[in-house]
Amino acid sequence: MTGRWVQGAAGGLLAGAVLMGAVGCSDGDGDPVSGAVSEAASAVASAAEGISDAASKAADRAEKQLAEIKNGVDAEDEVELGDPGTDADGRTTVPVTVDNTDDKARSFAVQVEYEDADGKLLDTVVVTISDVPAGRTGDGTARSTHKLSGTVTPSVGTALRY
Repeated sequence: MTGRWVQGAAGGLLAGAVLMGAVGCSDGDGDPVSGAVSEAASAVASAAEGISDAASKAADRAEKQLAEIKNGVDAEDEVELGDPGTDADGRTTVPVTVDNTDDKARSFAVQVEYEDADGKLLDTVVVTISDVPAGRTGDGTARSTHKLSGTVTPSVGTALRY
């Protein structure tokens, strides 16, 4: 599978933007995913402090890309992150594996947030894993937008299957 990157640095804002677009979507059983929207609203409020101009611009780019996703459903339970590492450029990387539990090939947009030891958001990126066959897994790599220092912990901020 190939991974396509949309990079940003405002995790809460990005989560809010993605999930606000998913309000009218439902999963295969017809259950709304709006519960995730209220969680994202809290994330938006807590992550909005201290956002730089560069981060805001990156988040805007990511928001535009993610706004193109139609009929996305919450897929956070279908995502697993591997152990973080550092690439040759000094950026933090983390393997991302998605499990397509649907009966059709689907793509995934996974927001990976990088936090320091105090839980402060350092960076966030969105990796797209395209055309994962039904019942199969797909792999990608999330790569931070800049060098991160100290203890860095990645987590899934938002994941959509579409």
